[in-house]
Order: sequence, then structure tokens, then C-alpha cells
Amino acid sequence: MITPIIKKAALCAGLALLGLNIASADTLKIGTEGGYPPWSMVDAAGKVSGFDADVGNALCKELNADCRFVVQAFDSLIPSLDANRFDLIISGMSVTPERSKRISFSIPYAVEDAIFVLPKDSALVSAASADAIFQGLAGKTVGVQGGTTHGDYLRKSAPGLKVKNYDTLDQMQIDLDAGRLDATFADLTSQSKFLKKVGDKHFALSKLVIKGSSAPEVLGYGIGVGINKEKTELKQKVDAALCKLIDDGTIKASSEKWFDIDISNYEVCKK
Repeated sequence: MITPIIKKAALCAGLALLGLNIASADTLKIGTEGGYPPWSMVDAAGKVSGFDADVGNALCKELNADCRFVVQAFDSLIPSLDANRFDLIISGMSVTPERSKRISFSIPYAVEDAIFVLPKDSALVSAASADAIFQGLAGKTVGVQGGTTHGDYLRKSAPGLKVKNYDTLDQMQIDLDAGRLDATFADLTSQSKFLKKVGDKHFALSKLVIKGSSAPEVLGYGIGVGINKEKTELKQKVDAALCKLIDDGTIKASSEKWFDIDISNYEVCKK
């Protein structure tokens, strides 16, 4: 029987066996949203920053390639990858069975949970179960970012809610702050970032955290890099490079820089 340690070493050794170094003149075009802080942000000059940008740049360095980020709306990323407008998607995208019908994914290099932001005086802040929150929000409007797993999860698990899609996280949070939403549902890291920005005078995170593992068929099996199904060799190279970035602490350092927590998926390279 091959032990997990040997398997892990073999996968990382695959860097050399796969001829991982891409010619230095090559450029990898990476699709990202640019409007989902702290995962992905773009400034007025078009420079992309955030956790996704760090992962992309580190990945390109391992592959000996230049990075070029292509900023698009999140729900347009998969169709654009299908059309070969870029080589990879790095945009906090969860690996789900539905998405996997259209594109391939790298190993899930990070894990992320979801959470509600609610009015601070709401009794739902202390709710002990998802069903209690769903019942309390029945008939009310909850904001999500369009094209994400969060909207799919609510529509499946809580059909009594009114789910409103937004193109960007910023737009959703503006409406929440203006009182046009009763709650928002998104990644724990992004929701925490919002509260740090606006303060906790009016809003609070729900004490209940929705674990991705509670509904992986909808919320996904972790965050992965999207890759065209036809590019099998590129997928192998990306997987091996990501394992190296997990092993050497690069993913951990970037995660703690942007989220104050480590969301690296250490288990995936041990399989």
C-alpha cells in the first residue's frame, strides 16, 4: 500500500516529471472578478490585488510564466474560459459538481465557510440552526452575489426567502447598509471584512457558520482553479504547483495576510 506521505511526495515530484517550467516568454491569462474583497479587487489603474491575485502570481512564478489578469463579472468567467479567452480562473471559485460539468478544476487549495450578516439587534444573530435563520427570514430579502454557490444554496435550502443577486459584493453591501436588504449571505472572510470596514454598530455576523462540508454538492468541495477541460497537461502542472505552494506556506502566508486566518487545504495533497 502506498502511504499518504509517499503519494504526497510523488505528486510534488511531478513538477519535474511533467516538465513544469513553461517558457519564460509565455503568459498565462487569468480570469478574475476584481470586485470581491479581500479575495479580488481592482484599482482605477486596473491593478488586481487580493488573495486571488497572490495565488495567481505565486502560481505563475512556479510555472515560470508571466501573469495577465482579465477582470470580468463572476458569472461570465466560466463561459469565457470555455471560449478560451483566458487560461485559468482564479476568483474564489468553489469546486461544485454543476460547474465541473463544464470545466475542470485544480485540487481545492483552500476551504471556506459561509455566514450571514444581519442587523445587530436581530434575534437571528444568535440562532442555533440554519432552519431557525431560514424561518426568521421567511418572506424577507437576502442579498447574494450572482453566480456564486451562496444563492444556489439558499434557493435550495430556504425557498421561503427572497434571494436578490448582485453583480458585485460592494453593490450588495451598499444596499444592506442603506436598509434595502434584510441580510446578506457570503463567504465568512468577505463578510468579516465588510464589518471591519463599516463597524459593528448596526450589523453583526450570525453566530451560526454554514460549513461547506454541510452541503458540498451545492457549496462545493473547496476553492479551486478553473481550467478548460481540454487542457489536461496544464491541470497536472497547476495541481503540482499548488501542492508545493501549500507545503512551503505560501498559501498560508497570503491567507493570513488578507483574512487573518489560514484557509489552506492541507489534506488535499496527502491523498
